[in-house]
Amino acid sequence: MPASSKSARKATSHVAGAALSQRLNPAMACDTAFRIIARHCLEDLAANQPATCQTDAAALHRMRIALTRLRTAIVFFSPVVADPEREQIRRELKWLNSHLGGVRDLDVAVERMAAAGGSQRSALERQAQDHHLRLARTLNSARYRRLIDSTLTWAENGSWSTTRDKRAARIRALPIAAYSADKLARWQRKLVKKSDKLSRMDAKQRHRLRLKTKKLSYSVEFFDGLFPGKIHSRQELALKHLRRAQKSLGQLNDDARGQSLATTAGTSLRLPPKRRKRLIKATAKAYLKLATQKPPFRRQPKGIPVEDAQLSH
Repeated sequence: MPASSKSARKATSHVAGAALSQRLNPAMACDTAFRIIARHCLEDLAANQPATCQTDAAALHRMRIALTRLRTAIVFFSPVVADPEREQIRRELKWLNSHLGGVRDLDVAVERMAAAGGSQRSALERQAQDHHLRLARTLNSARYRRLIDSTLTWAENGSWSTTRDKRAARIRALPIAAYSADKLARWQRKLVKKSDKLSRMDAKQRHRLRLKTKKLSYSVEFFDGLFPGKIHSRQELALKHLRRAQKSLGQLNDDARGQSLATTAGTSLRLPPKRRKRLIKATAKAYLKLATQKPPFRRQPKGIPVEDAQLSH
């Protein structure tokens, strides 16, 4: 095994040990809840890094999901973890996402080309192989190791966790059930309003809607099992609609990216002519069901004293 690979594994192995089996509970403080979620995301990143370096497409996909979940958690808890380090952490996570995302897009494009019976996919396959090798170097780099170490250290003991500002301390100590219900209610209401314009959106606008949907979906998943009885049932139903919308929008985005990458590689990706219309119709149906179901989450009567973090971050 190359020395750089051994160093990367050593740098990330302690993340898995830091992840707790502890589950969230309604009375848990927000700062504790954030730490648990962040650890789990970092554990998933670390667990899939070795296989991704061996060009395992499934492991790459899992790494990207873990990274998106981590970035979502930072946005969801933005009032809780606000400090000077946060923006640097977010910039570095965005850097990592650009590397993972570019290779993942190529993998999907190759899959689409093969499914469509494309006979000229070799150029895309060679491009994907080259990018996988570059990604392996990135994941064995000092910058990646620093990112994992600094993110874990910040999540556990960043200056956000010790500031004596009274408002910040009050937000950190809020029960996670109240904080999450209020934030999820805000995000769902904004998403439903945004989805009303689906029929008039172009590919870029649909992509942004997909990102918002994914963030809300992952945030709902964070708190699976936190709420009892009917609220949990409504939470599961909302998640079902969100996942359906996310899936259809994801297919539309993959189609657009695949066609663009195929063109760049000097080939073409042909898709069924009615596919786009069918997927948009399926997406609209999912959002309609989300809008008409009884909301699983409600704004708190007195409100939660936090900044309204943007769903689009």
